[in-house]
Amino acid sequence: MLLSAYEQGLFPWYSNNEPVIWHSPDPRFVLYPEKLHVSSSMKKLLSGNKYRITFDTEFPAVIKGCSEVMRRDQRGTWITSDMIAAYTELHNLGWAHSAEAWSGDELSGGCYGIRLGNIFFGESMFAKRSNASKAAFITLAKFLFKDEIYFIDCQNHTPHLESLGAVEIPRKEYIKLLRENLNQIPASKRDIADRRGHWIKKT
Repeated sequence: MLLSAYEQGLFPWYSNNEPVIWHSPDPRFVLYPEKLHVSSSMKKLLSGNKYRITFDTEFPAVIKGCSEVMRRDQRGTWITSDMIAAYTELHNLGWAHSAEAWSGDELSGGCYGIRLGNIFFGESMFAKRSNASKAAFITLAKFLFKDEIYFIDCQNHTPHLESLGAVEIPRKEYIKLLRENLNQIPASKRDIADRRGHWIKKT
């Protein structure tokens, strides 16, 4: 159901003790490769190796960290135990991916999302230390764009993602681009096939 929802431009977002609510906002917030903005301070932080960034090494810990973040104007979290189990299974199957920011042996932040075809659907991020989630997200975004991702779906507008270059586009345009890029076969060889019979890379 989750994979079918993403293919249709839907994503889940609700609070505890509510039925699953599916969203398809208009406008949609997306990040294109050419729009990615890395501030001079973040460039300095990344080049200074303050955080060690890994991919797909601690997916369960990342999604759990995201579920525990207290967010302004939100009661509880939509990342319930059922959702954690569902996305972890998608990770085990090769569709859900995470990026982790480490400070020594401490998981200081991270982010996760779903890849289908040439689209990455960003879901959530968390940070225990300053700029840890940004470091993880920027490193992941650069990797994804190098690996032929057309855009990262950021879902709803946030000042945080706007500062990184994300822009709003009409839902009609989003759905058109979504359909086009779900059907794209990346030029480079992948080692895991997705549900549309194309290839995705398991990092």
